[in-house]
Amino acid sequence: MRLVCRILLLIVNSQLLLLSGQPVLFGRTARNAHTQVASIKVKTEVVNFTVSVTDQQQHAVPGLERTQFEVFEDKSRQQIAYFKVEDAPLSVGIIFDHSGSMKGKLKQSHAALQAFIDTCHKDDDFFLVGFNHQVDLLADFTDGDALVSRLGCAEARGNTALYDAVYLGIEKVKLGRHRKRVLLIISDGEDNKSHYAYGELRKLLKEAEVQVYCLGIGVAFSDGDFPAWSRIILEEIARLTGGRAFFPNSAAELEEIAARISLELRQQYSLGYISSNEQRDGRWRRLRVRVTPPPGMSKLTVRAKAGYYAANGNSE
Repeated sequence: MRLVCRILLLIVNSQLLLLSGQPVLFGRTARNAHTQVASIKVKTEVVNFTVSVTDQQQHAVPGLERTQFEVFEDKSRQQIAYFKVEDAPLSVGIIFDHSGSMKGKLKQSHAALQAFIDTCHKDDDFFLVGFNHQVDLLADFTDGDALVSRLGCAEARGNTALYDAVYLGIEKVKLGRHRKRVLLIISDGEDNKSHYAYGELRKLLKEAEVQVYCLGIGVAFSDGDFPAWSRIILEEIARLTGGRAFFPNSAAELEEIAARISLELRQQYSLGYISSNEQRDGRWRRLRVRVTPPPGMSKLTVRAKAGYYAANGNSE
């Protein structure tokens, strides 16, 4: 009889706890139950990023193992929790400059874009942002052939709103259906008409999970004639995101580099780790990746995003 009473008392208490919104944990006090619920609210943040590795000839290096990678956050070595190599489809935004300064370069730019798309994954999806003094979404997410056909009406005229175009591209590519997202900028790097300042664009680039590659096209494809400030801007846009900036010296090199970018995107490494820094302070944390070359291979170049902003707040 005493056992039956205990069971009935437990059932009644559990119903009262349910009505009060507290968890039912037999054998624990209400205080212990509250402590357990509070601990569950702490969220573990996994830092994911993509790494490109190239040799001295600037060709992608496939076949590396997890043990050859070291990851550092603010100089503190991290334990790699996730490592994968996959030829995964991409969501790609093309940022195409058809301002007046691109006059005489559009035909070669079209050919470069075609070379890029010809070597892309069959399941990639693309959108096209064209810009001069204004920015237009010329093609929403579609296949590569449909995208190239939309460039036929582009005419080189007007000023240049590069920063605005890249800003729109970053926001748009976040809507892509694939986890891996990329922007390809084809431009001479000038900007004289954007509403966004470069500082605003730079902050967005640091926050975005997007890789940016740049094809900088100078006057008559002469590297020496490429404006120094424009070169610096395109190089930093790429560096912040783990991408690359190229400045071809001929139309043939432009097409070759466009195809090389596409192939490089197929041979990257996906890494992830749980930061040893448990502070949720919202601060910028620098990333650095080091790779040990395989026996017989010379020094490698490693590219990854410059860092990330930590989560803000100690609990949800």
